[in-house]
Amino acid sequence: MAKDKIAYVCENCGQESPKWIGKCPACGRWNTFKEIKVSADTPKQIATSAAAKAGHALRTNRAMKLSEISSHDDPRIDMHDDELNRVLGGGLVPGSIVLLGGEPGIGKSTLSLQTMLRLTEKRILYISGEESAHQLKMRADRILGNMPSPEHFTILCENSLEHIFEHIKEEQPDLVVIDSIQTIATEDVESSAGSIAQVRECASALLRFAKTSGVPVILIGHITKEGTLAGPKILEHIVDTVIQFEGDQHYMYRILRSIKNRFGSTSELGIYEMQQNGLRQVSNPSELLLTQDHEGLSGIAISSAIEGLRPFLVETQALVSTAAYGTPQRSATGFDQRRLNMLLAVLEKRVGFKLIQKDVFVNIAGGLRVTDLAMDLSVIAAVLSSNVDTPIEAGWCMAGEVGLSGEVRPVNRIEQRIAEAAKLGFAHIIIPKYNMQGLNTRKYNIEVHPVRKVEEALRLLFG
Repeated sequence: MAKDKIAYVCENCGQESPKWIGKCPACGRWNTFKEIKVSADTPKQIATSAAAKAGHALRTNRAMKLSEISSHDDPRIDMHDDELNRVLGGGLVPGSIVLLGGEPGIGKSTLSLQTMLRLTEKRILYISGEESAHQLKMRADRILGNMPSPEHFTILCENSLEHIFEHIKEEQPDLVVIDSIQTIATEDVESSAGSIAQVRECASALLRFAKTSGVPVILIGHITKEGTLAGPKILEHIVDTVIQFEGDQHYMYRILRSIKNRFGSTSELGIYEMQQNGLRQVSNPSELLLTQDHEGLSGIAISSAIEGLRPFLVETQALVSTAAYGTPQRSATGFDQRRLNMLLAVLEKRVGFKLIQKDVFVNIAGGLRVTDLAMDLSVIAAVLSSNVDTPIEAGWCMAGEVGLSGEVRPVNRIEQRIAEAAKLGFAHIIIPKYNMQGLNTRKYNIEVHPVRKVEEALRLLFG
């Protein structure tokens, strides 16, 4: 029998090394290498035997010419959730393994549980290593309300990987959910559940099982304080799709974002609203984000943003005040801090507003985090509105990227942005002048104002 080997793995990026290293050569972090024992049985051998124990026929592979391979994709599994289907790229691919990550308490288990309860045409095995069956039953009753409990849904509270595959053999499910991967352990590794070795071996075994049996597996993973998936980046390398559930626990909105997807685009996102009986899909987020009336209040600007392929209007809030402690503060919630510093420098250098002795706070309303560069113009407008304590007139929105020389650069999907603003009743929209090429503005019930520099946009807003 072969002896177990010792290896060292970086907790941050998953880089392996035969000896301990102080600084990781891949990610540059210090003191992140941890010692693990590598089993004599490879993950492939463990997973193959596990899949065989589970009673599923193993798929045999052979070398094929490119002309012999069919380009027809397997039909995807409809999750009965438009937002989740969009993020997955059209549905769940059979035989795939999906990792759903997020901070504790954000709603990962609620999302997966309510989605599985809707899949009445599939046999679901929901494996929980964290909660008891009684806790899951109470949550399911809260989600279902007065509806009877479905017969297709089976719950298993187990932490042993070997016992999990035994139950899979008995139940023969069409879909398996593991909540969470950090609580599962295998007997082939001599370490506690959640360690690097356990997470890697268990995830590899489940991946091999999914590929050989054709049964999709959904893994739920936790996010550490640094914002990375616990048990390190090894998980992201192994799985087919990584989707992250994010949002502020103090707000009702949650965003489902695709980080890695071998079967679709990573630019899509889904938006949910947390309610007492579960998560509700938000098909039109613009109406929810713009429900409050801010007429007469300074420091508020509306931007027409796009995340993924869907446009929505988002409210940008800014507060500018005299620095109370000598050193001015720069704070951004839902917006990139470094980009805020750059925009403030442009506002001071190119437009002439002195903010060096002012505290500047920027917030994206609703707890959303928006990465669209077209938010630049609304951030500058909100900051200036708060600085001069002059509100922006109702009915104005804007979209444009701001460059270092103060020019307003063109943005993508301008027609979708204009159409979304017109649909919600806005009368004026400011866009980059370079986006006017080939644009027919007469078909929109909104007045379009093209600008070339930041000064022109501010002159339109403040006179």
